[in-house]
Amino acid sequence: MGRIHWGSIPPRNYWTKIKNPNHKRYGKSTFYEYTLEGMNGVPVDDDITYTILGLLIAEEYGIHFTTEDVGKSWVKYLPIACTAEEVALRNLRAGKTAMEAADLDNPYCQWIGADIRSDPWAYIAPGFPSKAAEYAYRDAYLSHRRNGIYGEMFFSAAQAAAFSVDHPVDALRIGLTEIPRDCSLSKDIEWALSIGGDIRNYAEAREAVNKRFQGMSCVHTNNNACLTVFGLMIGGTDVSKVISETVAMGLDNDCTAATAGSIVGAIVGKEGVPAHWHAPFHNTVMTYMMGAEKFKISDLVERFATVAEQTYTDA
Repeated sequence: MGRIHWGSIPPRNYWTKIKNPNHKRYGKSTFYEYTLEGMNGVPVDDDITYTILGLLIAEEYGIHFTTEDVGKSWVKYLPIACTAEEVALRNLRAGKTAMEAADLDNPYCQWIGADIRSDPWAYIAPGFPSKAAEYAYRDAYLSHRRNGIYGEMFFSAAQAAAFSVDHPVDALRIGLTEIPRDCSLSKDIEWALSIGGDIRNYAEAREAVNKRFQGMSCVHTNNNACLTVFGLMIGGTDVSKVISETVAMGLDNDCTAATAGSIVGAIVGKEGVPAHWHAPFHNTVMTYMMGAEKFKISDLVERFATVAEQTYTDA
């Protein structure tokens, strides 16, 4: 039996083949729809779902939304969730308040689930990292604690800063100003920044993280955040290199690469993103949210911009 070509490492494009092509993720998109041949829009994924959900929260409740409003939106829109988000959603449906939903039976409260929700708060506060971090805190508190919350705040601030700087490292350093200096995430990010100049590729990045974070869950906030930092330092403002190297590092790489891509993308703009990364989207993105399953990307951009105007009007 011949070898199946899944794609190069680091990847230079979307995979051309995938196992079990007819299986479905979240009961919506088939695995085939995540390949270069089968892609006809952004297929269903929890990360992008939360990006759009953040926009809906800001639109429905305004920029002064509360953690309680976030909880109401989750119950309204989310049929399913994972790890800390699943715990919070279950607790909300059982009658717990939004402020206590993360505190009961939640061993995942410092995992990466909150920081993958960082994007929308940056998009409604571009160039305004302190406000993006504030929005992120309100969102993260529903499901996370400690470094789980700081991860969302840090990356929201860094993504917001990315709209106003010329290099990802500058955005990352600004992001650090929005979380406590003595928390372990801050110390880990400082470590990654201090050695990142000597990290040449994805293999060295993963080796460094494996040594520092032995025994840590592969979906924890801190170890994955350091991989995102390394990906941005290796790739700089080369979008393809940032994405490819970060994906190749492994761990929770759909999350780490998406966050890295969000930061470098804000710096270089659409014109700086090679067309082969976004042309297969055909201006369309799908979600598994109830009653909000399909969007035009161009419409989302306009809607984020409208809410961002509110942020600055209110400042």
